[in-house]
Amino acid sequence: MNKVLFITNLLMGIVLSRFAISKLAGWDISVKAFIEMAQPLGIDPTFFRVSTGIVISAVVIGYLVTAVFSLIKNNAITKFKIPFTKWATLTNLFGLLTMVGALIAEFSLRVQPKWLLVYIAIGIVTFSATNIFILNKQQRIKNS
Repeated sequence: MNKVLFITNLLMGIVLSRFAISKLAGWDISVKAFIEMAQPLGIDPTFFRVSTGIVISAVVIGYLVTAVFSLIKNNAITKFKIPFTKWATLTNLFGLLTMVGALIAEFSLRVQPKWLLVYIAIGIVTFSATNIFILNKQQRIKNS
C-alpha cells in the first residue's frame, strides 16, 4: 500500500506544482484567469492569485513530504516522532478540500469552466479520497 501512497502523492504534488508556480510567478494565463474570477467576488485579483498560489504550494509540499515518508520504514519515522498516518491523512484531506474549492470556483466564478482544470481537480479529489481510505484501513488493521 505504501507504493500506492508514494505514486499518488508524488503525482499529485508534481501536477499541482505547475499550478502553484504559475500563480506565484504571475504567468499571463494565470493573471487573466484570476482577473476573471476575482471580478464577481469584488476582490483584488493579484491578492486572490497569490493567496491561492500559497495554498496550492502548501498542498504540494504536503503531498511531496507524504510521498517521501511513505518510502521510509515506520521505525525510521517514529525515530523523528512524525505520525505518518495522521500527517498523510491531513495532507490528503487538505488537498481534497482545496480541489473542491477549485471546482466550486471553476463553476461559479468563471464565464466558461476550463474542462482540463476540472478533470485534474476531480482526479486529485479521487486520489486523495482513495489515499484517505487506504490510510484509515491501515490504521484499523494496525489497531486490531
